[in-house]
Order: sequence, then structure tokens, then C-alpha cells
Amino acid sequence: MIVWLNGAFGAGKTTTAYELLDLLPGSTLYDPELIGAGLRKMLPKERAGQIGDFQDLPSWRRLVADTAAALLSEVRGPLITPMTLLRRDYRDEIFGALASRRIPVCHILLHAGETILRERIAERAATDGESTGAWCLRHLEPYAEALPWITAEAHTVDTSRLTPRQTAERVATAVRAGAGAVDIVQTPEPTAETVASGVLLFDERDRVLLVDPTYKPGWEVPGGVVEPGEAPALAGVREVGEELGLRLHEEPRLLVVDWEPPDPPGFGGLRLLFDGGLLAAEDAASLLLPSAELRGWRFVTEEDAAGLLPPVRLDRLRCALRARREGHPLYLEAGVPVGARNLF
Repeated sequence: MIVWLNGAFGAGKTTTAYELLDLLPGSTLYDPELIGAGLRKMLPKERAGQIGDFQDLPSWRRLVADTAAALLSEVRGPLITPMTLLRRDYRDEIFGALASRRIPVCHILLHAGETILRERIAERAATDGESTGAWCLRHLEPYAEALPWITAEAHTVDTSRLTPRQTAERVATAVRAGAGAVDIVQTPEPTAETVASGVLLFDERDRVLLVDPTYKPGWEVPGGVVEPGEAPALAGVREVGEELGLRLHEEPRLLVVDWEPPDPPGFGGLRLLFDGGLLAAEDAASLLLPSAELRGWRFVTEEDAAGLLPPVRLDRLRCALRARREGHPLYLEAGVPVGARNLF
């Protein structure tokens, strides 16, 4: 298990973490900031100079889960992780990777009011320097913006009038009670190329349905990996039923076959998109999302999708919409149409 102590700079994460070591038998301090420091030293200066915050490094986010798994093979656990995490897409990426390794996360928010945070940051700046204080202050606004999603998920402990020991005692009690346990689908990471099927569903305004996974960053088309021996079209139908509680009465029509090349650590494979047709308003109103897998859905235009989908998924969607308009499927490689018939 990982006990992830989230919160603004000045909330008392590190001091609480050290106190927790005495209260949770077998626990070990796990500080992902050390991974960031190591990457800064190992990366070429040109690359390191492009990054203001090591959390923006995909390699850092990947290594957080990899290192946790490695540590838990050496120690009993839990791992106590004092680390501010304000971007929800980074949360999805890291917690999803931990879940794929069967590592449960207990998400605890240590919260204090802004006035108290500013006082604590000023005290820290007096010893660590003005630049450290300025860095902490710059994160107060992002912290306030992130509070709605963090408080909706994490168990909150108000540290405003607590000593580090008192805070740790409350955290330990919460952990033992299972508070803050992150309910997230445990999807194993692929060990070889995969075939995945997605299904496009449309509303009366011809907008396409996208879903927001809890286990990876960015939005997605409903769908998932084809199981061994399963027909891809039927896999899309099954996934729509499992993810949305919908039953498709007709087999969906193929729109796109996209070969996704290997991109270590990913293995790539074939990605298929099918046309699931019109989703009636009453059916959309009755959608049921599995909370451990999806947190939301929405109908979007192609323009709206550009702000939600990662580039490769956006390219694939755009080609699928084109194939739907033109009435014939397209074959893609890495999101780009291949063959004379497929050229734009």
C-alpha cells in the first residue's frame, strides 16, 4: 500500500510522514522528489532546461510507480509518500499505473487555510531562502483550483491547529479505517501488442460521446482491449455494455483500423473504431458509469475533442469521423491514412 499525503506546500506533509513511520508498523518513507532530482542530473541539459517542474516529465511519472513496486519487493510497507499532486491527469497516470501493479493507494489530503499556509511558507523561506518561499507561494493558486477534485476523492485532515504528531495520529486512524482508499480499476499493463476496439456513439446534434477514465490521462472513446478469442466488433459491444450500461442491438460498422507502433514502454498494436450509431436522449440520461473506471462522459464536437484527447487519439477520431461521412473504412498507421484511397 501507498499512503499518499497530498496538500499544498506548508501543509505539513513531510513532518507528518516522519511521525507516521512510528504509527504504521513496517512503513517506509518514499519520497518521489528524489526521483525528480535524479532525473535532472541524468537528463541532457537541453531537456532538463525545458522543464520547470519535474512532475511534467513523463519519465518521472512512470518511475514513481515503477520505483514503488521495486521498493515493495524489498520492504513490508506501507510506503509513506509526502508529495503534492495537483494535476488530475497526473493523478490518473500515476494512480492508474500503481493500480495496474496491484498497489492500493490511500489518498490523504493535509489541508490548512491560506493564511496559515502563507505563515508556514514564510517561516520556511527564512531558513531555505526566498526562492523556495516564492516557489511555494506560486503553487497556492493551483492548489485552490485543484481542491474540488482532491477533496472529492481524498480523505481530508485539517492540519491548521494540529501538531505533526496529532496530524499523523489522525492519518493513521484514517488509514486503518480504510478512509481515502482509491477505487480504481486494476488493469494489468500489456506485455505484448494488443488489439483494442472503440465505439463511437452520437447524439441528435451529431456530437460524439467521450468518457473520462480514472486510470489514465485524457479522455477516450468507450471501448477496451479485445480478449483472447474474441471478435473485435463484439469486444466493442461488450465494452459499451460494461462501461456505460448500454446494450447495442446491432453490430457496429467498422470505421478505422489504426496500427499503433511500439513506443517503449508501450507495445502498440491494432486500434479499431466502430460506428455505434445514434444514442437516444433517454438512453444517454440513463448511462451508468463504473466509478472505478470512468468518472464522467460528455458529447463533444470535433473541435471540442481537440481539447480533451491526446494527439494520437484525436487523429484517430478525426479519421473515423471522415470515414463515417464518406461511407468507407480507413486504414491508418500511427494515426495517418495509408493507401491511395485513404489520402486526404
